[in-house]
Amino acid sequence: MPLLTVGFDLDMTLVDSRPGIAATYRALTARTGVPVDADAAVSRLGPPLRSEIARWFPPEQVEPAVSIFRELYPAYAITPTVPLPGAREAIEVVRARGGRVLVVTSKLGRLARLHLDHLGLAVDEVAGDLFAEEKATALREHGATHYVGDHVADMVAAETAGVPGIGVATGPCSADELRTAGAEVVLDDLTGFPGALERMIQLALEQ
Repeated sequence: MPLLTVGFDLDMTLVDSRPGIAATYRALTARTGVPVDADAAVSRLGPPLRSEIARWFPPEQVEPAVSIFRELYPAYAITPTVPLPGAREAIEVVRARGGRVLVVTSKLGRLARLHLDHLGLAVDEVAGDLFAEEKATALREHGATHYVGDHVADMVAAETAGVPGIGVATGPCSADELRTAGAEVVLDDLTGFPGALERMIQLALEQ
């Protein structure tokens, strides 16, 4: 067996960042005067920030708005964010098996680190600003053996990297959508992760 190395998505997989991201969008509206429906925006977390900003801003204003959002983010998004159920235990069970923990996310790595440090979620590596197939590059680079995420694009990442995808139905995608996208296992939330990981490891050993 290779060294156990589990990659996790961040938003709506390890953490519920919706309140803080919504607050950041409201601050963006206050700064720019461009109305953004913050509740709608956080209902579809997963894709890169630019794709959401492009729903609200004209093309020539997208990059400046992205920069402003990221400038505002530390002041508004970090403190309200909380770990999702089972997140700490999921990280701990990997470490208990002598494994490594990665976070591979579409969020900028430095902003992801702020969340992880604030919540005391100790991970070995963070790879940011990646989505869907792009995440596979980081998964391969760090020798990931599994990838856990809440979005269908995370299952695409796992398949592209050639590792089992574990879906958690805590984000915008349903359990059926995650299965259809290629998830090997789908969980209601990360409280089921330790048992699922154990079963997957035992199955791999038997093959």
